[in-house]
Amino acid sequence: MREAIGAVWPYFRRYRRALAIGLGALVVKDACAVALPLLIREGVDSLTLGFALDKLLLFAALLVAVAALKGIFQYWMRVILIGCSRDIEYDLRNDLFARLTGLSQDFYARFRTGDIMARATNDLNAVRMMLGPGVMYWTETALLFLLAVIAMLSVDWPLTLMALAPAPLVSVAVLFFGRAIHARFERIQSMFSDLSSRVQENLSGVRIIRAYAQEQAELERFEQLNRDYIAQNIRLAKISGLFMPLLQALIGLTFLVVLWAGGYRLLRGEITLGTFLMFNTFMGLLVWPMVAFGWVVNLMQRGSASLKRINAILKEQPSIAAPARPRPLPRPLAGWVELRGVHLRFGAFEALRGVDLEIPAGAVVAIVGHTGSGKTSLVNLVPRLADPTAGQVLLDGIDVREFDPRELREAIGIVPQETFLFSTTIADNIAFGVKDATEEQVRRAAEIAGLAGDIAGFPAGYQTMVGERGITLSGGQKQRAAIARAILRDPRILILDDALSSVDTVTEERILNGLAKVMRGRTTILISHRVSTLRGAGRIFVLEAGRIAEAGTHAELLARGGYYADLYRKQLLEEELEAI
Repeated sequence: MREAIGAVWPYFRRYRRALAIGLGALVVKDACAVALPLLIREGVDSLTLGFALDKLLLFAALLVAVAALKGIFQYWMRVILIGCSRDIEYDLRNDLFARLTGLSQDFYARFRTGDIMARATNDLNAVRMMLGPGVMYWTETALLFLLAVIAMLSVDWPLTLMALAPAPLVSVAVLFFGRAIHARFERIQSMFSDLSSRVQENLSGVRIIRAYAQEQAELERFEQLNRDYIAQNIRLAKISGLFMPLLQALIGLTFLVVLWAGGYRLLRGEITLGTFLMFNTFMGLLVWPMVAFGWVVNLMQRGSASLKRINAILKEQPSIAAPARPRPLPRPLAGWVELRGVHLRFGAFEALRGVDLEIPAGAVVAIVGHTGSGKTSLVNLVPRLADPTAGQVLLDGIDVREFDPRELREAIGIVPQETFLFSTTIADNIAFGVKDATEEQVRRAAEIAGLAGDIAGFPAGYQTMVGERGITLSGGQKQRAAIARAILRDPRILILDDALSSVDTVTEERILNGLAKVMRGRTTILISHRVSTLRGAGRIFVLEAGRIAEAGTHAELLARGGYYADLYRKQLLEEELEAI
């Protein structure tokens, strides 16, 4: 619990003024609540000495006034404190999303999407309940209990001590059940993450599931996860269900003590009727706080368990971050790229091994190699999507690690191997990352990418919704949309990572012709398995097992008779066979 309070303390400080006002309202409300039994005592004892209508009206008016004041401050207490919890939830959600967008790729290799979504929704809601109703009722319960005990002790301390005799049992029950609830709720949240991840993976891979007729198998796996999740929730419900009746039984015990001991002392004349009624009123007043105490313990334990899971993300640091004093990007940026002795390791796997290459400013170069040879790993070093384990990546003679990654990436247009489109219009997808892009600019980018003709055939044209991950588009259309997105940024460095793999050779040639003007004067890096894509490059690098095996022009590499020449002959043969 201490760790949880420490984690949210910065958020409490932002709203300390509103919290102070809310807590002030809470204090006044509790003071009014404690004043009511004291007024009842004074009124009853006064009237037992001699009935007078004016006294009756006076005490009745006082009771109504104090009760009304209590209601007013209770309203503002709830509005302000619950409102603060919503504000903190808003800040916490923003901070969580900001941290998620700033974390590097290695984080997403360790955390599943469903797990992250569960923390951002279910866990965040549990934290809000802890910070709002939890903190409010915890403070209200503790203060009301303290004020009531002080008032009772000042009137009759022996009877107060007898009434509080069951209190140690309440403390033991809260301690025991609180720990059990915390452990079980933490397990439930972890299982909810597994459940969310299973749903997310099934929805993303629904085509594969149907293609392999695995609907029933996936349903059975989900049912098992769901069954375990429900079973764990039932275990929590059982222990919570035992906790509340036990607490109420202990509360009932205090009532019994007050009725028995107080009634006995009243009959003996040791206390007045007003005092007896006051003690019974206080017991009635403390019923809700004592019951609420059990509910609050439940909320606090759930919230602290969820906050621990959220903090695990908030404490994550991006492996690729801006330096303390980032160097400004050269203006204008020439686009000269150089790799010096670059090694890149992912765990035990070494993707790149001592790579040295130079790409002159404005040059068009190509990288080719077997699957897994390190092509994508190499180009990811330029925009700092990954950092080398050893060696340097230089841009215009400056190590890229000296730049702010955000500024660096704004100067680079990249079309990744795996195309991703957002669930919005085609126009919005093309204009992604470019503020205030005009309709004409979007159309021009689409024309260069060879997508304009396809868009003309869509019912809503550029305003056509593409669905989640661009599901309504073909693979080739998605790739061309991603190319148009990169072109629209007008980058100094353009990286096409196997960006034409899903289009036919005719479309590929049309796109390359359109890109020829775009690539002129800017550094362009092409990755492809098709020799037709690479042929126009000024220099071609062949990667094998993370090393540069060959380098040269198309003609030079054909003359050497290596991997590139072999690839060229195979593709020529394939084209001849297709033509038959």
